Amino acid sequence: MGKGYSVIGIGSIVFIFGLIFDLQGQAIVGPESSFMYANPDWITYGIQIMVLGIIIIGVGALLKILKK
Repeated sequence: MGKGYSVIGIGSIVFIFGLIFDLQGQAIVGPESSFMYANPDWITYGIQIMVLGIIIIGVGALLKILKK
């Protein structure tokens, strides 16, 4: 498995964490006792983390393309 796949995997995990944080901030998932639950700040943080995940996935895809 090449570097590109590893970076894409890491980016995917980061994106999923951002999605979970965003949904917790919107009070859609997670326990109500969580400090993230229904907290608008975590909606913003989640979106920012998802964007970071997309950027990491893009870097991984670029590494895969450049390696060929």
